[in-house]
Parts: sequence; structure tokens; C-alpha cells
Amino acid sequence: MKAARNPARLAALLVAGIILAPGIVLVPGAGIGPASAQDTSPASAQDTSLWALYDQSLKSAKYIDLTHAFEPVQPVWPGFSNARFKPAVAGRDIPGYVAAGEEFTYDKHGFVASAYDLTTDQYGTQLDPPSHWNPLGATISDLPATYAVRPLVVIDISGKVAGDAGYHLQVADIEAWEATHGRIPEGSVVFVRSDWYKKWEDAGRFNQKPFPGVGLDALKFLHLDRKILFHGHEPLDTDTTPTLEGEHWLLHNDFVQAEGVANLDKVPEAGALVTIGFAKPKGGSGGFARYVAIAPADWPEGVSITDAPGAPLPRQPAPLVRDRNGVFRPGG
Repeated sequence: MKAARNPARLAALLVAGIILAPGIVLVPGAGIGPASAQDTSPASAQDTSLWALYDQSLKSAKYIDLTHAFEPVQPVWPGFSNARFKPAVAGRDIPGYVAAGEEFTYDKHGFVASAYDLTTDQYGTQLDPPSHWNPLGATISDLPATYAVRPLVVIDISGKVAGDAGYHLQVADIEAWEATHGRIPEGSVVFVRSDWYKKWEDAGRFNQKPFPGVGLDALKFLHLDRKILFHGHEPLDTDTTPTLEGEHWLLHNDFVQAEGVANLDKVPEAGALVTIGFAKPKGGSGGFARYVAIAPADWPEGVSITDAPGAPLPRQPAPLVRDRNGVFRPGG
């Protein structure tokens, strides 16, 4: 697939709905079919489905997780407390099996389960819907299924942040990206790379100002001029202004944003896709999210489906036990 060698071209073709896989095009009004013709015979049905895209492109692509696993000890916005993990206990008696209040164990019940006291839906890698700030805004359960997969743009400001920890993305940074890669695709997701995620293990410093952000003019340019789906950043706040002006503008104008994104130094600046998964509490003001980048097969980072097929999964090196914070880890 020649377009895969040109990531910007691949992204443009994907978002335009023109090319799905080698030899497959989207013909308006006619569905998906081979470039030569629309063959509707039963023998060609599987070849002209999205399974062909999977077999010919996605199966060999590289997958990079952009998500922090959340746990009790981690950075959180100072106004919130941390989550608590603990064993799940029976909520009622099942005679001869378990008593109400009893912890489930491998030895006695054959399984375990965990209970999570999640003090906020603004925790870890997340997706903020407008209702987080806007009483008329869409909630997390209102987001359409079309959020599932989009072209991914990564704008790198890590070099500037290395010299100024409080640097915020500017319109000039976006224009510089476009000078190299072409116009940002409409409907894409734009993640701002600052490498701040590398401080995640230092919870005190992670939230302490100065930290990098996204300027209001840049947000307006991305949404109003380039018409992106949403942007994301590595810190847990959009900016460091006293009023959080960027977050205020976004959510009061019915846009969403991603926070606490990780591993953006491991994905291409153009040409990848991003899958967007999030918890869906009814009327939720936030979503615990998972973002995974899908890069071309020749990208050096990430794993392919051949590398990590997912079934069967590898076993732990030792039996799982709860640590002092209630998190299951292989025991010694």
C-alpha cells in the first residue's frame, strides 16, 4: 500500500473515505468494493467487506497504548482524592457457598473480584464531555459511536517544554506541523506531545505549576478553522491560566477534550489512527478512557496483532496477590 509509506497521505485518504485497503475504495452510494468494479456476487462479499481492511492493513499495523493504568497512588487534580481498591465482598448470602460480607477468594469460591471507590470520573487518562463544566452540555453517555476511530495528529512541543516547562501550544506550532505534513484532517484527533507524561510517577511534580498546556488561540484555531473532533494533552489541566480559560471555552462551546494522555513520543506525527474507548456511565461528567494509536506496519514502536494476538493471554510469572493498596500484582 503506497499510501502507508506516506503517513500524511494515508491519513488524508482514510479521513476522506477514499481508500480503505489495497485495491479497495469507497464508492459513494455503492458501498465498499474493489477499485476495478463493484462486484456484488456472493463470492466477493468477504473480499469487499471491512474484514479485508483488517487482514491487509490493521492486522500488520503497530498498536501503541496511549493510556495510563489508573491505581490508588497516582497524580490527581488537587481538589479530588485518590481512588481506593479493595476486595469485593458478597452482598448477600448464598447458602453453602458465601456469606454476606465475605471476601471472594480463589481457594474458597474459585474466583476473585475487586471493588473500586472511584472518587471522581476525572481520574487518570480521561475524556471530558461538555457537561463537566456546562449545565447544558452533552454527557459522556451522549457521545456518538462515531468517536470510535479517527485520524491521529501529534504536534510535538516537547523541545520547547524542555526549555520552558510552562510552554503552551501556539497557532504557530500548528502551522509548522502543517508545513511539514499538510493540512490537519477534518474530524481528526490532535494530541499535543510535551513528554510531561514521563513525570507521572512523581505525583507531586506532575500537578505542580509550571506545566505545559494548550493556548486558547490554538484551541480555537483547531476547532473553528480545522474542525477537529477533539484535542488531548498529557497534563491533567488544559492550561495554567487562573480561570482555565481553554477548558472553559471548550466545554462551554460543546467540545470535548482528552487529558492524561501518555506515550506520544512513540507514535508518528502523521498517518496513524487512534481508537477511543471510554466508560459510559449514564449522564457522566467524565469518562475513564483508553486511547490506542494504530501506526503503519513499518513503524518501529508498538506491537502488531501477530506479536500480541491476545488469545490466549500470557500467564503471570507468579500468583496474583493484593499489594498494600489493594492492587493485584504477581506475588513473590
